[in-house]
Amino acid sequence: MRLASTLAALLATAATLGTALPAQAAAPALQIVKISYDSPGADRRSNSSLNAEYIILLNTTGKAVALEGWSVRDKTGYTYEFGADVLLGAKKRITLRTGQGSDGSGSVYWNRKQYVWNNDQDTAYVLNRSGKLVDSCSYKARSTSASVTC
Repeated sequence: MRLASTLAALLATAATLGTALPAQAAAPALQIVKISYDSPGADRRSNSSLNAEYIILLNTTGKAVALEGWSVRDKTGYTYEFGADVLLGAKKRITLRTGQGSDGSGSVYWNRKQYVWNNDQDTAYVLNRSGKLVDSCSYKARSTSASVTC
């Protein structure tokens, strides 16, 4: 209740002075939602274990985004680049899985035979087709979770 009254007072003051409160930064067009960095069980590089390691991205815009040339990379520099056939609908999510598989139904595959995301800590970066950083998410492992919500 105290926060609500403070906010109301700030809004009233801003209106009286004819000034606006600072706008919040706009969400990036492609935002990291979640990273699953430690797949269940022993890390034996089976394809099912590799595919249990993934990153989920969200199109925050009201329009479809053609992801050709966009990329995701980790702190080490392992890089996945989206192909020409990936169109992410407005407000839709896509999952990038580390292992091998067939792209479609909301998932694309890095087609790696080794893990990307470190189990202790790492940073994920999303870059647009111009190579400009659009979003990033860092994590440090927690004993209670093998994933992080960004």
